[in-house]
Amino acid sequence: MSLKHSILKVQAALGNVRAMEKLHVDTHTEDIIVKVEGTQFATSQLNEIYMDVVELAGYYYVKTIVLGSFHIKTWKGANLLINGNDFELNLVSDMQEIESDFSNVSNRSITQIDFIIEEKDINKIEQSRINKITISSKKKTAYFENIVIQDEEE
Repeated sequence: MSLKHSILKVQAALGNVRAMEKLHVDTHTEDIIVKVEGTQFATSQLNEIYMDVVELAGYYYVKTIVLGSFHIKTWKGANLLINGNDFELNLVSDMQEIESDFSNVSNRSITQIDFIIEEKDINKIEQSRINKITISSKKKTAYFENIVIQDEEE
């Protein structure tokens, strides 16, 4: 056990809430991270992004899940920039309040954001047509250039 961990234990025993939070093992968030649902779309050194298009009451959304070091808490929404072979889409989140969940088990965050998309642009969300994905909010930005191409046989 490290000295830092020992100090945290003493602080938690004395009622320090932040120390208690750091020592808490968050198995709920870790379970969500391990069992993430969706199509893995792209990766970077520190993050991976899952994206799927969903329809709800006639409106279309790009449902995204970012796993890794990308961690945000904002009331100003987020943007998703998709650069393709012959197009560029700049999508805006449907909610302004967004907060990542952190797992101290794997030392990663999970961030779920839905972006509004027009029906005419849905066919552009194909892995073979996309070169780069950027997700940004406030002062945080994650870049994805390693697009994951799924085999047809899977």
